[in-house]
Amino acid sequence: MNAPKLRVAILGSTGSVGTSTLDVIERHPQRFEVFALTAATQVDLMVAQCVKFKPEFGVMASAEHGLRLQQRCRDLGLSTRVLWGADALTMVASHEKVDAVMAAIVGAAGLAPCIGAARAGKRLLLANKEALVLGGDVFVAAVAQGGAKLLPIDSEHSAIFQSLPADSSVWPQQIDKIILTASGGPFRRHEPVTLRHVTPQQACAHPNWVMGRKISVDSATMMNKALEVIEARYLFGLDPEQIEVVIHPQSVIHSMVQYRDHSVVAQLGTPDMRVPIAYGLSWPDRIASGAAALDFGAMAELTFESLASNGHAQRFPGLQLAWSVLRAPSGATAVLNAANEVGVAAFLDGHIRFDQIHAVNLEALDKTELGRPQSLDDLLALDAQTRQVAAQAVRRLGA
Repeated sequence: MNAPKLRVAILGSTGSVGTSTLDVIERHPQRFEVFALTAATQVDLMVAQCVKFKPEFGVMASAEHGLRLQQRCRDLGLSTRVLWGADALTMVASHEKVDAVMAAIVGAAGLAPCIGAARAGKRLLLANKEALVLGGDVFVAAVAQGGAKLLPIDSEHSAIFQSLPADSSVWPQQIDKIILTASGGPFRRHEPVTLRHVTPQQACAHPNWVMGRKISVDSATMMNKALEVIEARYLFGLDPEQIEVVIHPQSVIHSMVQYRDHSVVAQLGTPDMRVPIAYGLSWPDRIASGAAALDFGAMAELTFESLASNGHAQRFPGLQLAWSVLRAPSGATAVLNAANEVGVAAFLDGHIRFDQIHAVNLEALDKTELGRPQSLDDLLALDAQTRQVAAQAVRRLGA
C-alpha cells in the first residue's frame, strides 16, 4: 500500500528557494502534494504555479495583489482559494491538512507563520534564517511547545545536520565545534577601501549561488554568515565559541563538524539548493534532487582561508557582530536582523553606500533598547523600534 502524500505549504513560492522546492516536488508526484503557495507581489508567476500545481490555497501579501490573483484564477477556472495578508499566511502554515511547511519568506515577515507552523507541530523546513535570528528563544520555545520537527534548509545548516548523530542528546558530549563555510562572495579579493564604490548590481552577482537580491547583498557583506552563526547557535544548542567560520571559495564543502577526538565530518555537494530541499522534504529518506553530481576528477582544488588572513576582518566587519550579539541580551539578535534589513534595502535603493550598511547596524545596536523579548508581540515591537532607529541612521548617512 502506498504511503499518503506529504502535503506541503510553501511560504515564498516565487523566490529562488520556493521555485527550487516546486522543482523537487514536481520530480516526485507520488510523494508530495502542494497544499498552499504564498508570495508577495509576483502575480504572474503565482498564476503559473497555481495552474501547474493546483494548490488549495494561494496567498498574497496585500489585498491589491491578492485581488489580482483571485480574478486571474477565476478567469482560468481554477479552484484555488485566494487569500491575502499576514493572518492568511499563518493560517495556511498551521492548517490541519498541512504536513510540511517550507519557510522561504525573506526577512521578519516570515516569523509569525513560522511560529504558527511550529506551534501546530508541523515539519518545518527552515530556509528563512531570520525566523531564528529574530525569534530566538521565543521561536525555539514554540517548536518545543508544538512538538514540531525543525529541519534546516540553508545549505550550511543542512550540512551540519547531516553530519551530526541522529541522537541529539549526545551532541554536547561529542561535539568540539562546528565549522560553517563561506564562499567569501564577490568581493573576497577586493581591497576594503574600494568597497565604498560597490553598486547593487555588483553586490548581487554571487560567484557560486543563484539567490534573491537581499540575501545576495548579505553574502557580499558576509552578514549572511553572521546570521547563520546566530541560527546555528539556536539550532544546535552550542556555545557561541563552538561556532567557527572559514572561507571556502569553491562552495563544495558546505560545512563541517569537528568532534572531541578531532575527527571532522563534512557534507559535500554541488552549490544547488535542491540538495538540502530534497533532504528536508524526504527526511529521513533521500530522494533525487535534480542537482548535478560532484565530479571529483574535475576539481582542481579545494582551498580554505582563515578570517584572520588576507584582510578579511576589515573587508567583512559585520561578521564579528554575530558573536557580539550572542553574548548580549537576547533582543540583540532581533535588533541586528532588523537593522540589517533596513540597511540592505537602503543600499539597494541607492540611499547609502555598500560600506555604510555596517554603520547602520552598529548605530541600531547602540541606540536601541534591547530588553529580553518574551513573546511574538515583544519581538515585533522590538523589530519596529529598531527599524525606526535604523531609518534615522540611513537618513543621516545618506544626507
